[in-house]
Amino acid sequence: MDYRRLGASGLKVPALSFGAGTFGGSGPLFGAWGNSDAQEARRLIDICLEAGVNLFDTADVYSNGASEEVLGEAIKGRRDAVLISTKTALPMGDGPGDYGSSRSRLIKSVDAALKRLGTDYIDLLQLHAFDAGTPIDEVLSTLDDLVGSGKLRYVGASNFSGWQVMKSLGLAEKHGYPRYAAHQVYYSLLGRDYEWELMPLGLDQGVGALVWSPLGWGRLTGKIRRGQPLPEKSRLHETADFGPPVEDEHLYRVMDELDAVAQETGKTVPQIAINWLLQRPTVSSVIIGARNEEQLRQNLGAVGWTLTPEQVKKLDAASEVTAPYPYFPYRRQEGFARLNPPAV
Repeated sequence: MDYRRLGASGLKVPALSFGAGTFGGSGPLFGAWGNSDAQEARRLIDICLEAGVNLFDTADVYSNGASEEVLGEAIKGRRDAVLISTKTALPMGDGPGDYGSSRSRLIKSVDAALKRLGTDYIDLLQLHAFDAGTPIDEVLSTLDDLVGSGKLRYVGASNFSGWQVMKSLGLAEKHGYPRYAAHQVYYSLLGRDYEWELMPLGLDQGVGALVWSPLGWGRLTGKIRRGQPLPEKSRLHETADFGPPVEDEHLYRVMDELDAVAQETGKTVPQIAINWLLQRPTVSSVIIGARNEEQLRQNLGAVGWTLTPEQVKKLDAASEVTAPYPYFPYRRQEGFARLNPPAV
């Protein structure tokens, strides 16, 4: 397994990490992802550790805390062998103090996560969404206190816009607060919006990307083809509306090229889609998920080999879409392009 620095921090993370959203799954979204109990989770973690995958990502909102509980149970006796990443900020109840990133909410959420995980520290805490109702200074000073107390080792964000990340980094530098080392983002061959603003920001500021849903919300499993109905057992029947939208023709165009590369390499469609991500700038780790051992072992096959430059070029072309304003002039017009060379 290849290990990479998490952004500009000193933390080394595996190129592939494991998303524990399938642990203890319940409800219309997480129940469709999977519902591994502690015994099943322990087996999946065994396989991960054998392959060198030691970073496990979860969130308090995943199945209302059940994912953290199952993960904590599954790593008992080997806490020092794993890195735990979790997230908070999204609603965990209907009360006014049950969501957001206020000082009281963050302290309460971290203590609750530590209890569910059965540990006394979290390696990486990420804010699951930007809280526009709480001053950024309050958020960062609270994270500073939590790092200073030993409850957190590193901090990051998830699903922030460029200005939200940059303002947070600027205030962190001004006051000496911990900087966001990571930004957990949606990025795939079906959704390359990350490249327009957040990737250049990550390059400039040393913020590493942890990629969620690298298979385009389950669309790049190799089971969806042009002119064919959605497979009967696809989880997209229940979860499509929760995830990033994708136009059918764009999906089919990408799948056509993935199929061609699969013929050339002998690799599966998911392995190719993940390997493409591992070659992108700023990507520190790609979060893979699995409902069972077979899926996990297949996804682990995304490392140990590399797409050729020509194959990457073909996948780039098939997956490219027109950037929104103000980004499209920088790609289309010569004067803009000379001043602002693309990040990729």
